[in-house]
Amino acid sequence: MGILAYLQRIGRSLMVPVAVLPAAAILLGIGYWIDPNGWGQNSIVAAFLIKSGGAIIEKMPILFAVGVAYGMSKDKDGSAALAGLVGFLVVTTLLSPNSIALFNGIDTSIGDWQLHISPAFQKIDNQFVGILVGIISAELYNRFSSVELHKALAFFSGKRLVPIIVSIVMLLVSAVLYFIWPSIYDALVSFGKYIKELGSVGSGIYGFFNRLLIPVGLHHALNSVFWFDVAGINDIPNFLGGQKSIEDGLATVGITGRYQAGFFPVMMFGLPGAALAMYHTAKKGNKDKTASIMLASSFAAFFTGVTEPLEFAFMFVAPALYFLHAILAGISLYIAAAMQWIAGFGFSAGLVDMLLSSRNPLAVHWYMLILQGLVFFVVYYIVFRFVIVKFNLKTPGREDEDTTVSSTEQTQKKQIVGDTTKLAEQYLNIVGGKENLTNIDSCITRLRLSVKDSDLIDEQAAKALGAMAVIKLGKTGIQIVVGQQAEKIADEMKKLV
Repeated sequence: MGILAYLQRIGRSLMVPVAVLPAAAILLGIGYWIDPNGWGQNSIVAAFLIKSGGAIIEKMPILFAVGVAYGMSKDKDGSAALAGLVGFLVVTTLLSPNSIALFNGIDTSIGDWQLHISPAFQKIDNQFVGILVGIISAELYNRFSSVELHKALAFFSGKRLVPIIVSIVMLLVSAVLYFIWPSIYDALVSFGKYIKELGSVGSGIYGFFNRLLIPVGLHHALNSVFWFDVAGINDIPNFLGGQKSIEDGLATVGITGRYQAGFFPVMMFGLPGAALAMYHTAKKGNKDKTASIMLASSFAAFFTGVTEPLEFAFMFVAPALYFLHAILAGISLYIAAAMQWIAGFGFSAGLVDMLLSSRNPLAVHWYMLILQGLVFFVVYYIVFRFVIVKFNLKTPGREDEDTTVSSTEQTQKKQIVGDTTKLAEQYLNIVGGKENLTNIDSCITRLRLSVKDSDLIDEQAAKALGAMAVIKLGKTGIQIVVGQQAEKIADEMKKLV
C-alpha cells in the first residue's frame, strides 16, 4: 500500500471518534440554552445535559485510541477497539507524572514535585497519543488476529491474543516515548504556538488547505491538528467546553472557535450560491436534472454542513474552480477570525450546529456569520458564473453530448437506485469483481476501497451508475463518491464478497 493510501486510511479512521462529537454538541447546546453561563449551576436539567456532553469531550483521547484502532482494523471487530483501549491505558499509566516520578526517584510527598516532571508527561493523556496507540493497535490486530496457538493455549488464540500482544508491545512503545515524547511534545507545542501567533491569517491558511485536501480525503488528518489537542490548539473541545473551558483557562472569548467559525458562511451560503450559478449556466435541456442535484446538495450543505456532494460536482470537471473555492474558504475563515465572529460545531458548519452553539458563552456575534454568509452567497455566485461562462467549464448540466448518459442507462439507473443490494452488485462489477478487492470501507459519502489493480476500475460505468467522482490513490487505493448511502453500499458489498 502506498503512503498516500495509508494516510487516507488514517484520515478515514479519524472519522470514527469524531462521529461521537455531535452527541456532545447536542447535549451541551441544549444545556447552554437553559443555562449559558453557569455550567449547570443554575439548573439541574442544564447540569445533567452539560455534564453528560462534557464527559464525552473530556475523554476524547480515549475515544481516539479506541476509534482509530477500530477504524483501521481489517474487519471492524470489537477486539480491535478493546486492543486500542488496553494500549492507551498502558501507555498513559506508565508515562503518567506519578510513574515518571517513581522512575526518576522523585519524592511525591514534596509539594512542588511536579515541577521536576516534564510538561510533556503531564499532558500524556492527549489525542496525539490516542491516535498513535490506535494505529499501532490496529496494525497488531491485523497481523495477529488470525494466529492459532498450540492446543494447550488455544483459548488465547486469534482475537483473544491481540490485547495481550498489544499490552506487551505498549511496554516497548512506552519505553521509546519516555525518551522521545518530550521532544515530540515540544515540537507540537511550538507548531501550535506558531499557528496561534499567526492569528486570523493562520485561520485563513488552515481553511484554504482544509478544502484543498478534501479530494484525497486527508483533510481529516489536518483537522485533527487544529480541532483537537494534537498541537495544543484543541479548538472544538475547548469551544464545546464553554464556561468551564473559560474558568479552566483553556479558552479565550473571541479567539476559541476561530478554526470553525469561517466555515459557516461557506457551507451554509457560499456553496449554495455556487450551486445556483451552476444551475443558471447549465444547458437548457439539462436544467431540470441539474436543479434536482443542486437543490438536494444545497439543502444538505445549509442544514447539516455536508458539502461533499456539491464539491464533487465540480471538483474534477473544473479543478481551477475548486481551487478558487479553497481560496474563498480561506478568506472566509480569515474574516470571521479577524472580526471575532465566532460559532462552533460538533459535526459540521450547518444551521443545526450554528443554532446549538449560539448560546455557548464562547459564541461571539455569531449572527454576523449569517450576514457574512449572505455576502459570500453573492460572491460565490458571481465568481462561479463568470468563470464557468468565461472558460466554458463542463460543470453539471454543461457536459458535451457524447459524455452524457444515454436514456437507456438512465432508465437502468432509476431501476436500481433505490435497491442498495443491486447497487452494491453493480459497484462490485465496476471495480473488477471481488477478486480485485482487498478491503472495503466507507465514510459519509465515499466508498473507500483497496484493490489489487486500480486500472481495472470502470470509471465511466461508475459515473453512469450515479457516482459523482472516482479518485485513484496510486495503484491500490480508490475512492468512489456515491453520496449519503455510501455506508449501506459498503456493507452490502462486504456481504457479497
